[in-house]
Amino acid sequence: MTTTLAPPAQPAAPAEREDLGALARRHGLSVSGARPSLPAYVRQLWSRRDFIAAFATARLTAQFSQARLGQVWQVATPLLNAAVYYLIFGILLNAKSGVPDYVPFLMTGIFVWTFTANTAQAGTRAISGNLGLVRALHFPRASLPISLALQQLQQLMFSLAALVVMLACFGEFPTWSWLLAVPALFCQALFSTGVALALARVAARTPDISQLMPFVLRTWMYASGAMWSIQNLASSGRFPEAVVLALQCNPAAVYIDLMRFALIESYTRAQLPPHVWALAAGWAVLAFAGGFIWFWKAEETYGRG
Repeated sequence: MTTTLAPPAQPAAPAEREDLGALARRHGLSVSGARPSLPAYVRQLWSRRDFIAAFATARLTAQFSQARLGQVWQVATPLLNAAVYYLIFGILLNAKSGVPDYVPFLMTGIFVWTFTANTAQAGTRAISGNLGLVRALHFPRASLPISLALQQLQQLMFSLAALVVMLACFGEFPTWSWLLAVPALFCQALFSTGVALALARVAARTPDISQLMPFVLRTWMYASGAMWSIQNLASSGRFPEAVVLALQCNPAAVYIDLMRFALIESYTRAQLPPHVWALAAGWAVLAFAGGFIWFWKAEETYGRG
């Protein structure tokens, strides 16, 4: 008896595949991991606001859990940095010349800069450092860089408490101008979060960017006037006006200037760049909106490489 083998099954015709797609849509099925619309994505983030806050607090608590001094390092680290920079720039390089109240000037610059630098560095590890979470659970991935930015903001609050004490030691006591620190910090937080979102997308595809960031951030710090006065540089006449203008419009320098203006009595309006509040708000909106949308556009690719 001769056995006739059935011909192999042919792949489904395009019309059949289209019918399956229509069937899935009719029953409310969607592509797994597909990027939601921007309004839907924002709503998803808002619905997970408790997770974002809890994740940030947990990371902050665990950050120095293995150290003997624990959370003291949140304040000690920027203070030690300020002491080192005072030795190098204030004494050896004489950057304090022509700068009234140089110690408050320096400490404010270091504390404010540290927030932006740490937020940017954390952004590079937001996806690559949490791949297990990204691959195991479905949630808006922007939760991770936003929560890390919130963690750095919480840490800044501890640092600012120490800064207030240090300012009082040098004769800087609270005045009405200190209220200006609130909108300045709000703009800086928006800007830093936008930078973290943008870097999170870049580092998700190119993890080596986290190794390059310390060099980029160090260069950015030196160009931001954290340890020296951009105003003194402008009045020296040694550099073209375009270079001075670029330094003054540097977003990190803008936020440092605003905090110094708010907290230090001798730092006057004459030392601020023109239209400083417009610059602060513009950089904040541009960085946050641009970084958020750019991160959202790659939502379905995170954790798939």
